[in-house]
Amino acid sequence: MTIHIQRDKTGPMRQTVRIRQHQLTADQPVAGGGEDAGPDAHDLYDAALGTCKALTVLWYANRKGLPLEDVLVQVDRDGSREREGVYKLKATLTLVGPLTPEDRERLLQVAGKCPVHKLMTEVTTEIETVLAD
Repeated sequence: MTIHIQRDKTGPMRQTVRIRQHQLTADQPVAGGGEDAGPDAHDLYDAALGTCKALTVLWYANRKGLPLEDVLVQVDRDGSREREGVYKLKATLTLVGPLTPEDRERLLQVAGKCPVHKLMTEVTTEIETVLAD
């Protein structure tokens, strides 16, 4: 899969992100020279984790026939030590529905195994940056 990012010159830092048939705007906050017209790169990174947890929990509950009516995920970031190599994310799940305590615990465990969580914590990501011809 290829993701395309192109500058949107209607703003000083604004970017248009195209993923398959989807399009969204990314930008820097005002303090970073942008207009805050969309999430910044850190926001998108953090959102990927929360989204993955929500989708994984929902998929699992549907597959197992659990009475999960809704799942909400809040991701809180502590980037205060990022330059020291520590980037903390806390994902808080709200599970809605007549779930047993055992169901709730199992869904919490499942959320901890979402693919993006694994990518962020267990996988070495290799990045190559090159210039186009």
